[in-house]
Amino acid sequence: MLRLDGVAAGYGAVRVLEGVSLTAEPGQITCIMGRNGAGKSTLIKAIMGLVPPSGGTITLDGVALHSLPAHLIPRHGVAYVPQGRRLFGPLTVAENLSIGLMTRGFGDETRERVLTLFPRLRERLDQVSQTLSGGEQQMLAIGRALCLEPKVILLDEPTEGLQPSMIALIRDVVVKLRAQGVAVVLVEQRPDAVLRMADRVAFMAQGRVAEVVAVAELTRESSLFQHYVGV
Repeated sequence: MLRLDGVAAGYGAVRVLEGVSLTAEPGQITCIMGRNGAGKSTLIKAIMGLVPPSGGTITLDGVALHSLPAHLIPRHGVAYVPQGRRLFGPLTVAENLSIGLMTRGFGDETRERVLTLFPRLRERLDQVSQTLSGGEQQMLAIGRALCLEPKVILLDEPTEGLQPSMIALIRDVVVKLRAQGVAVVLVEQRPDAVLRMADRVAFMAQGRVAEVVAVAELTRESSLFQHYVGV
């Protein structure tokens, strides 16, 4: 289980996170929602060590991630798909996947599982990644993350700017990961997407997790969406 207790973090003198506590359970999808500036992306980056916490603890199955340098955190099974994808643009699809495989020492069997999830990537293995469509690039970003065979996957607005068919594909993959026992932490701004796949929603405001609500208790018209997200 991924656990955050009292996490504080920010940029220089600017504090963004103020005592965030949250858990992400295996086989569950936890969605983080909030207005712009609430601290959602900073929270994901703090888990990955890209914004080092100035207080609190972050642990995964008892391992203190907050005390590790950023480059070691993926080796413990935490995968990250950042907003904007951040692929190695001049490299091919196959080369991007190989970099993911190298992180924890996995090989062809893992790559085959990823290509089964995203068959279009199999057709594009020799294509330079920066020439892929936006949806294909997002497939590759998620596929590269899955090459770690993660215990936890962090997805920062993975459906942003994509067409409906691609959104549906990514949603299906996320649901499959849940069924495989992966803990999924998803930053998402669209209530309809959240209601279709999440188990819990953590609403953030002013750098804190204000409420955690089971999706079964929410509807599209819930006042919580208006209060915390503005939709």
